[in-house]
Amino acid sequence: MKNFFSVVILFVVWNIAQPQNAYTQAKPTFTEALYRILHNSNAPYPFSGMVLIQQDTTTLYAASQGYARNVTKTPFSSTSQFVVGSISKQFTGVLVLREVESKRLDLFAPIRQYLPELQQAWADTITAHHLLTHTHGITSLTEPSSFPAGTRFAYSQRGYELLSRIVSATSGKSFADCAQELFRLCGMTQTFHPAVKQYKNLVQGYTRDSTGTFQQEQASLENYPAAGSFISTARDLARWNRVLYSGQLLSPRMMQLLTTTKPNATRQHPLFGKTEYSYGITIDSTNQVVRLGNTGFAPGFASMNFYFPAVRTSVIVLSNTDCCSYKEDLATVFAYHTAILEVVRQYCVLPVPKK
Repeated sequence: MKNFFSVVILFVVWNIAQPQNAYTQAKPTFTEALYRILHNSNAPYPFSGMVLIQQDTTTLYAASQGYARNVTKTPFSSTSQFVVGSISKQFTGVLVLREVESKRLDLFAPIRQYLPELQQAWADTITAHHLLTHTHGITSLTEPSSFPAGTRFAYSQRGYELLSRIVSATSGKSFADCAQELFRLCGMTQTFHPAVKQYKNLVQGYTRDSTGTFQQEQASLENYPAAGSFISTARDLARWNRVLYSGQLLSPRMMQLLTTTKPNATRQHPLFGKTEYSYGITIDSTNQVVRLGNTGFAPGFASMNFYFPAVRTSVIVLSNTDCCSYKEDLATVFAYHTAILEVVRQYCVLPVPKK
């Protein structure tokens, strides 16, 4: 399967790089290149989900394929809701920074100041900054930390659960209520904390078992909401990008904090190699073009939300199939997503003249 998607990407890149003459095929259009990825009959499994690529409010490409529910063959719609996995961390990161901006939270104060009930000594050294950047070393609330705070990176969902508790403590509201207020501010009418039982169009997630059969997934929401189980739509995520990166949610100082890489917050990502983290987002500057955002995995769902600020373009891919029964093979799970992202880079981003 990986070879198939590598061929697709290399085909597109090769055609871009070659001169057009009588001996070369015409370069496919942007739409044709994406169509070939989504509809190739030789792919080892079909894509099921939605793709949305927008520049500002202009839709460059939108497509859906497969079904929101396989049994009833229910098609996807503009209000189809997906569990977006770690894309949720963007929402949490912004909520934390808004608490900082309101002067109710200090990013660099020990978290015991906000969560005095914590029993471990690490509560006196770990800060919200460490939790946001996965540099805290917490493995369990009942165990010592695995390394001194700030010294290295260890990807953690637990840290974002603690951040949700801190936001609740500093705001005086439940984390779910804080999130819904933020979404209303953004005009995101189809995005919800899972505890807010107002979502009506959540699609069914599917996981492929060892026989190659897609089975209904029952554990899609079994994660800390702040880290990985918010529910959203493709159009709401595009709106989120427009509102956030145009500076409507955070001051210029907070936006600078959000979009700047942090010391020791670096990992070898299973999809993208060396990856730098900030407060709820990753930051990539390959070819001197900045890309902000996340992929997101939840059982039965594979999501992607990236934004290229140089061209004000969002790339959103939401799938309701987890195509591999072995969760560690994320390159397989996200093969469509990464192929689509590469096409967008080649057609929409790299041709932009460097300033």
